[in-house]
Amino acid sequence: MENTPFDIHNPVSLKELACEAATCTRCALSRTRTQAVFSDGNPKASVMLIGEGPGQQEDETGVPFVGRAGQLLTQILSSVGIDRKQDIYICNTVKCRPPQNRKPEPEEMSACFPYLEGQIYWVKPKLILLAGATAVQDVLKTKQGITRIRGQWFDTPFGAKAMPIFHPSYLLRNPSKEKGTPKWLMWQDIKEVRRVMEEMGIPVSGEMHPLAAK
Repeated sequence: MENTPFDIHNPVSLKELACEAATCTRCALSRTRTQAVFSDGNPKASVMLIGEGPGQQEDETGVPFVGRAGQLLTQILSSVGIDRKQDIYICNTVKCRPPQNRKPEPEEMSACFPYLEGQIYWVKPKLILLAGATAVQDVLKTKQGITRIRGQWFDTPFGAKAMPIFHPSYLLRNPSKEKGTPKWLMWQDIKEVRRVMEEMGIPVSGEMHPLAAK
């Protein structure tokens, strides 16, 4: 991470990086946003979750994952005792809402990647959860389908292990919890995350509560 490209904005802290993102005009998304959506959670956490991009509610509030998908994410994390304010740092591949909540374009992701690199640099997570295909492509630089590689740990250039997981919005569209379904697979993956956190001595606020993963 010594060569993280901070030369464009040259921030000296995570707070300054957030201020730079708030006024960024590096891509066309800046023209339609209400505000940049930088992060939520604990910047001192050892676990980071990276999603796709802000939706309408995130664009209005300035906080990632606060809509229906965000509420489900909070439940999923809580089901294994992970408190989203204390135990994890949450952000997205792009900081501005794509119109109509469409998938970010490659040039938009490229323009925003220095901010994501900066977040990883300052937070220094030991584990990174990649929620959805867009985050997987942005961080792992792979086009492999998430259904094939979810639940597996990958090395990253940032010194952290990364696991692709389903995006909670995908789980909302696939509500069944039967064995083999996306929700069931997500439960297996989040249990593995908790197991590795314990193995690595990463603090977790709560206990396992399986019934919370609804």
